[in-house]
Amino acid sequence: MTLTLILITIQNLINMEETKPKTGKYALTYGLILGALSVVFALMLYSLDMHYQGGMMVLGVSLLIMLAVIVIGMMQFKRDNNGLMTFGEGLKVGVGIGLIGGIIGILFNQIMAGLIDPEMMDKAMEYQRGLLMETTKMTPEQIDAQMEMGKKFSTPSMQIVFGLIYSIVASLLLSLIPALILKRKETIQ
Repeated sequence: MTLTLILITIQNLINMEETKPKTGKYALTYGLILGALSVVFALMLYSLDMHYQGGMMVLGVSLLIMLAVIVIGMMQFKRDNNGLMTFGEGLKVGVGIGLIGGIIGILFNQIMAGLIDPEMMDKAMEYQRGLLMETTKMTPEQIDAQMEMGKKFSTPSMQIVFGLIYSIVASLLLSLIPALILKRKETIQ
């Protein structure tokens, strides 16, 4: 009798593993949603001629969008997994969403800078120069030196590298608390 019970328990565990949702599916699905929302936000900024300005408000809205999509993706994974999600699964879903969304955003930014508005980087540099002149006590020579240093980090390859690093780090940080709050392990009774 106990051998039969053990075999049934093992079979149930195997069947449960086979039906368990994959974190990658949720990362891809919600990463594509995040990427689409990022493109829409970038186009909105472009239509307002604010796409080269950046700033705290743009960063804040971008992070809020990312956080919302990460939380929704985690909640959907948990719901489809019978209300269960480990901390690690939550992080995988969250960072995956951020990475996929980030790749789409980076690609669109390259299209924006190369095709839609080829003067975007020059506009950004002039905008930053104006901000530095207004908000700092730097001399024009110091500002010019800083602008030259900034040009070295604004090449397409550097934008891609920094964009990927930013996407991974931001999504990791934004996933920590939701993954802790939403985690729920299966209890053995």
